[in-house]
Amino acid sequence: MEPFDLTIHEARTLLDSRQLSAAELTEAVLGRIAAVEPQVGAFVTVTEDIAREAAAAADSSMAGGVTTPLTGIPMQIKDVMSTRGIRTTCSSRILENFVPLYNATVVERLYERGPVLMGKGNMDEFAMGSSTENSAFHVTHNPWDLDRVPGGSSGGSAAAVAAGEAFFSLGSDTGGSIRQPAALCGITGLKPTYGLVSRFGLVAFASSLDQIGPLTKDVEDCATVLNAIAGHDPRDSTSIPGGRPDYTAALTGDIRGMRLGIPREYFGDGIDPAVDAAVHQAIGVLRDAGAVVEECSLPLTSYALAVYYIIAPSECSTNLARYDGVKYGYSVDDASTAWETQERTRSSGFGAEVKRRIMLGTYALSAGYYDAYYLKALKVRTLIRREFEDAFQRFDALVTPTTPTPAFRIGEKTDDPVSMYKSDVLTIPVNIAGIPCISVPCGFSEGLPIGMQVMGPALGEEAILRIAHAYQKATDLHTRRPEGLG
Repeated sequence: MEPFDLTIHEARTLLDSRQLSAAELTEAVLGRIAAVEPQVGAFVTVTEDIAREAAAAADSSMAGGVTTPLTGIPMQIKDVMSTRGIRTTCSSRILENFVPLYNATVVERLYERGPVLMGKGNMDEFAMGSSTENSAFHVTHNPWDLDRVPGGSSGGSAAAVAAGEAFFSLGSDTGGSIRQPAALCGITGLKPTYGLVSRFGLVAFASSLDQIGPLTKDVEDCATVLNAIAGHDPRDSTSIPGGRPDYTAALTGDIRGMRLGIPREYFGDGIDPAVDAAVHQAIGVLRDAGAVVEECSLPLTSYALAVYYIIAPSECSTNLARYDGVKYGYSVDDASTAWETQERTRSSGFGAEVKRRIMLGTYALSAGYYDAYYLKALKVRTLIRREFEDAFQRFDALVTPTTPTPAFRIGEKTDDPVSMYKSDVLTIPVNIAGIPCISVPCGFSEGLPIGMQVMGPALGEEAILRIAHAYQKATDLHTRRPEGLG
């Protein structure tokens, strides 16, 4: 096995036993990036010099007996989180040359643990998309089939981990943007409870839905990264107060007696038969491991997509109003008035999908339509949240497919926004309810990965990690890597 194919915990063993140095591991990953990045396109920025400096510091730290589970581990950060001294573009022309003066809280917490930053991940512009085709810079390709999308909006993050260009990445999940690309790229992705991980320094898309989480090669790595980034942050008013458990301690492998609900609405029309079969086979593995499995119903699920595409664009319209060509970022320099500057800056700085969502949100918030659209969506959101709460009175977790289909071809849905939006139909309800959810690989269809997601109640990360880990203990799908790259 090549060093870049290792998991975090496998690399940790080699680093701690001095069989491998952080510098050697970093050079192996930099070599991998050089070999496959022209095909995959997972990065906006590769921080080669910073990576070598961090690796040297990690080796020095380990030589002095100071180490953490992440010391010397190569990582990537989605380019929607602020990194001091490193440009943060959101894959948008309007922030193409923006270099923050501060780090996001999650970046600070990771830096304290000594990993090695390889660079910033490509994404759909401002996290608006399901395929990473909306980046202003380039399309990211799925490492399993370069003619297909990696998912989005954290497509660069998922592709980098799957291709061995980073051991883990941080993504953001507003309507499935961690779990959907994790599923399409055959890796593990966790969307935590809303407020568990600080959003300070995350460039906002939809503030009541956005959440940062890890993309990793397996569940054990996922729990390790979550340990590093979770916890209260006084700089984020939505951050949940209180301490956090050791999530790796939840990985007991024992799920005997745990109650799993299988919502029938997630297996209806539009679900690829191969996806349906793979997820049901995975459910059988969980049953064999001792879980109690029962079908259930979440009838309000069918409204979640409509609710999302009112709430998210409305919050996007408000958040993106700050890009006016005056404060920071791109600005036209030959306009005659401030209003013309603003209009022309936004017209040329934002891409088509961002403009579409701004217009949708502005319309939904406008006089005469606010009550009919936005206010009604908030009321239905409350009902969806209550429906999940009721379900978790009966079940420890819910198990569903992550995506309706495996990865689709690049360009297949770009002219049909509604079809593209439906790619997230199974992931969006979790964001509406603010609950945690993890996606793990559970099968393949014609060489393309299929994902299963496990949903839990608010702050139920330990339960879903335990279930997902038990599944991976009983299978080897998460150990498979794409071939033919480089």
